[in-house]
Formats: sequence, C-alpha cells, structure tokens
Amino acid sequence: MSDKDYKFNTRAVRAGQVRTPEGEHSEPIFTTSSYVFNSAAEAAARFSGDEPGNIYSRFTNPTVRTFEQRLAALEGGERCVATASGMAAILATCLGLLKAGDHIVASQSIFGTTTVMFSQHLAKFGVETTFVALTDEKAWQDAIQDNTVFLFLETPSNPLGEVADIRSLAAIAHERDCLLVVDNCLCTPALQRPLELGADIVIHSATKFLDGQGRCMGGAVVGSEELVGKDIYGVVRTCGPSMSPFNAWTFLKGLETLSVRMKAHCENAQQLAEWLQAQPAVSQVYFPGLKTHPQYDIAQSQQSAPGAVLSFELNGGKDDAWTLVDATELVSITANLGDTKTTITHPATTTHGRLTPEQRQEAGISDGLIRVAVGLEDIEDLKADFQRGLAKLT
Repeated sequence: MSDKDYKFNTRAVRAGQVRTPEGEHSEPIFTTSSYVFNSAAEAAARFSGDEPGNIYSRFTNPTVRTFEQRLAALEGGERCVATASGMAAILATCLGLLKAGDHIVASQSIFGTTTVMFSQHLAKFGVETTFVALTDEKAWQDAIQDNTVFLFLETPSNPLGEVADIRSLAAIAHERDCLLVVDNCLCTPALQRPLELGADIVIHSATKFLDGQGRCMGGAVVGSEELVGKDIYGVVRTCGPSMSPFNAWTFLKGLETLSVRMKAHCENAQQLAEWLQAQPAVSQVYFPGLKTHPQYDIAQSQQSAPGAVLSFELNGGKDDAWTLVDATELVSITANLGDTKTTITHPATTTHGRLTPEQRQEAGISDGLIRVAVGLEDIEDLKADFQRGLAKLT
C-alpha cells in the first residue's frame, strides 16, 4: 500500500521511512556530508540526474528526505522540500518562482519578518508587493496585475487570528493565472490542508508546531512536483538553505504526535479564550474558535479545530500590556510559538517591531495587543497565571 492509502495518524507515524539493511525501527540520522559511488559512471549518472540517489547532503540526505516525504503525505502534496527555517522556505519559494519585474499580492496580516522580506529585500531585486486586507476579497482581485505571479497569505493570521476563505482566494488567483501560496504554520496539516482547498503551495515553519517542543529550526515547502520539485528544489540545491539531518529527525519525531498534540493545544486555547473574554480588563479576544469571531463560519468550514494561538486587547495600551506580561510567572516571555510550553509576547515591540507605525496600524497591531501561543499545561494553572497579570491592572 502507498502512503496515501493510509489515514492521517498512520501517515504521521509511518510515511516516508525506508529501513536500511540494519533493520532499525526508528528512523536513523544520516550525519554525513557526502556519499560514495560504486563507479565513475554511477557518479556521473547521479550528477546528471539520469539516476536517482544521494549526491551531497546539501540537497540529498536520507533523513531529510524521510521528513519531506512524510510532510508531503500529510499535506496531500506531490513533493516537499525542506529548508533551514520557515523564512528560508519563503525565500526559496520567491527565488524559485520570481524574477525582476514580477509582482506579489500579499496579506497585510502576514508575519512581520515576511513583510520586511517582501517590502525591503525583494524590492531591491525588482519585485514589487501590494499588501491588502486578508479578508477583503475584492481588494485581492483589484490588486492583481498582469505581472502578478502569486498571492501570499497566512490563515489564520498571526497574531489576530483572521481567517481567509482559501477556496475563494484560490479561485481568484487561478482566474488570473496566478498561484496561491498559503503559510499553514498555525494550523499544520492536522487541522487544515490548503492544497485540498485549492492552494498551489503550502509553506511551513517546522520550528513551530511540527516540532512542537521548541528544539530546532526548520522550514518546508509543499506542492506539485513541477513547482516544488523543480523550481524551488533547484534553489535549495544551488543556494544551500538546507535542513540539517538532526533537525529533520527531530521534526519526524514531532510529526508522530502532531495530531494528538494539536487536539490538546486547541482544547486549552478554546478554554483560555472563553475565560479571557469574560475578564473586565480585556476589551477584545481574537480567536477563530469564538462564535463572536467574524470569520467563525469560514474557520469551521476549512479547519477541523481553531488552532492554539490567540491574542487579546487591553485598554491601557503598551503600559498595561507590559505590566501583564511581566506579572506572569508560569508562561514564557518569548516570541516563539508552537511549543508545549505556553508563550506570551507583545507583538508591537517584538514580532512586528520592525514594521513602521503605519504598517502596524494596517495590520491591526495595537500597543495594547498581547499574543499567546497556548501550550499543554493544565488550563487552571494557565488561568491563574493570567489572573496574576490582570490583577496588576486593577
């Protein structure tokens, strides 16, 4: 049976593994930079592409390949290319698909560093980006130009949890011969599979929920053999933003428990969001699992659960936000997310701190906003910790 014949949890544990003659049960880590050929002819055939096989670990490593095949099986893609980080995955996608004079339409609600990459670094090489509101489909339509190559978005967005209708945006993109690229970092394929909804490419920061314990850096691009296996793989092969074998092995272990972890993350996040919503000092909670969320119905239609990242607004601006953050004792003050440990951060001065005030305003990042990536601690302990912070405000 092929990987696609099995259900999700089986693929998460088994897909991509090819046992060596040693008969190992757990996937091995191939810590080697190069590989030995049986003859000069075999070496020539490998380098020319006439014969498959390992050449050099910058772009062919068995442990990395196992991770790539497993994640592709979970996302429903033909090919996955692993990278050194989530940002490297986005950069490899851009280098593989774009040239000077091309155009991107991107959500205003993407990760702050991605905004900087598009607006500053790609701009130096003649690639223009137009930013639009994530949920304004007319704005997406109007922003597409004759030279637009792809539409880029995160859904749910970080940190406000806005949800885009992937099916609708895929239709808009394809009508104008554009690609749809979706960052699926917050949901993972355990909760959402954008390729099944019409997207062409899925981006991951494996550093986050795919690992699940904050141990390693890595990224991945998933899609068709033509786009990912040719254009984007070519960038990784030549330019070298490669995933290390050890990190790939760590992510493989993370994928084995992905579905179980995401279910527990989401249950905790739902309870914390509902509790925060009832606190007088909190003016608004942003979380797709709340029925008051403006895209609640869309989230219900394309996600199996709301995710584990929420944010909330305090009336007192930056002073209140910093007071609450500093008063917590259990949660970790860090900008990372996707960990078993709950993390808290102030986006306006961390993850989105490099944006201009105008860009932050357009993205809805206020000075009173706090983001929480909910972990796997006991929910009552989490509530008590946030209550410590809220008590400081009164």
